[in-house]
Amino acid sequence: MLIRIVRMTFRPEERQNFLDLFDENKSKIRHFPGCSHLELLEDFNDPNSFSTYSYWNEESDLNAYRHSELFAAVWANTKSKFAAKPIAFSLKNYIKVD
Repeated sequence: MLIRIVRMTFRPEERQNFLDLFDENKSKIRHFPGCSHLELLEDFNDPNSFSTYSYWNEESDLNAYRHSELFAAVWANTKSKFAAKPIAFSLKNYIKVD
């Protein structure tokens, strides 16, 4: 499993536009082949910063999404709203403590 986190900071006037865009597309993203989990997290101290937190079965599933028409449309619209460059990274489980 691959865990993908993307942190995005938006211009204040674009915050609601981003939230509307996410709401319109969240189900399509979550049900894209290979995606088993999707969350949108709001920064505790900055209401204009959000992170997506998603699980992908394989790196190839994430790459297929990143090369899809869905991603192209959503990302083009999303990045036009940024106040800062996004930060994205992929992780894998290493140690889980119960």
